[in-house]
Amino acid sequence: MNITSQIKQPILTEMELFEKKFYESMSSKVALLNRITYYIVNRKGKQMRPMFVFLTAKMVSEGKVNERTYRGACVIELIHTATLVHDDVVDDSNRRRGFFSLNALWKNKIAVLVGDYLLSKGLLLSIDNGDFDLLRIISVAVREMSEGELLQIEKARRLDITEEVYYDIIRKKTATLIAACCALGAQSVIVDEVQVKNMHRFGELIGMAFQIKDDLFDYTDDAIGKPTGIDIKEQKMTLPLIHVLNTCTAKEKSWLINSIKNHNKDKKRVKEVIIFVKNNNGLAYAEQKMLQFQQEALQLLAHYPDSPFKEALILMVNYVINRKI
Repeated sequence: MNITSQIKQPILTEMELFEKKFYESMSSKVALLNRITYYIVNRKGKQMRPMFVFLTAKMVSEGKVNERTYRGACVIELIHTATLVHDDVVDDSNRRRGFFSLNALWKNKIAVLVGDYLLSKGLLLSIDNGDFDLLRIISVAVREMSEGELLQIEKARRLDITEEVYYDIIRKKTATLIAACCALGAQSVIVDEVQVKNMHRFGELIGMAFQIKDDLFDYTDDAIGKPTGIDIKEQKMTLPLIHVLNTCTAKEKSWLINSIKNHNKDKKRVKEVIIFVKNNNGLAYAEQKMLQFQQEALQLLAHYPDSPFKEALILMVNYVINRKI
C-alpha cells in the first residue's frame, strides 16, 4: 500500500462520500459547464486538502464528522480548483497533472469564467447553509493567497528578498490554504477557539515545510515533479538561493544576481548557479529549516490522544518532507 493510501485508510468512507458531494456541488444548468466540471472531477490529484479536513475533524472530535465537515471539504476543494484553473491561465500553462489544462482545451476566456464559477459555488455553499464561521476561514485564505502571489511578483522584479519576506510569501501562497483545511476541519465539529488556532498553525507549518521541499527539488536531478533549475529560469527566489545570497561575498552576490537577471535562460549558467548554491550550504540550510517546521508541526499533535487519525496526520507530515514529487 502506498503512502497516500495509508493516510487515506481511516477516512475512506468519508472520502468516497465527499467525492459524490463535491461533484454535486459543481452542478449547473449549463451543459458546457457540466462537461468541464466532469473533466475536472475525473482528473483529480491526490486530494490532500479534503484529507486534511477529515483527518483533523476526526482527530479533535474522537472520530466524528458531520455535514458541515463535508461542506467545508467541498468548499476548500472548489476554491483550490478555481485557483489552479486561474493559475494555468496566468502562467499560460497547457498541462496540469499530466493532462491538458482547461485553458489549453477551452481557451482562456472560458477557463477564467469556470474559475469564477467554482469560486462563487464555494462561497454560496457556505452562505446557503449558514456556515459563516467556515466561510471566514476560507475567505482569509483566498485573500492571503492573492497577496502572496503579488508579493512574490513584486519582489522577483527587484531580487531583493530577505528570508523574512520569503517566509511571508510562502505562508500566504502555499501554507494558508493547508492551514485553512485544518482549522476548518476542527471548526466544523468543535467549539474551541484554542484548538482551532492550534490546527490552523499545524497546517501552516506543514505548508511551509511543503514549499521548502518544492524549493529543494529545483536543485536535485532526481526530481520527477518539475525540471531542475526551473525556479532560477523563472527568477523565483527560493530559500537555498536566498541563504547563499545573504552569506556570500559582494562579488559572488553580484555574479549570482546578474546570472538570474540576465542569464536565466542559459543552461550552462543555470547549472553553475545550482552548483554554487549547493557548494555554499544553501541546500543544507533549507533542509534544516524544513525539518524545524516539521518538528514544530509534530509537537502540536503530541497533545492529542493516539488514534488512527492522529497516526495518519503524522504520516502526512513525514510524507510532505520525504516525497519524491
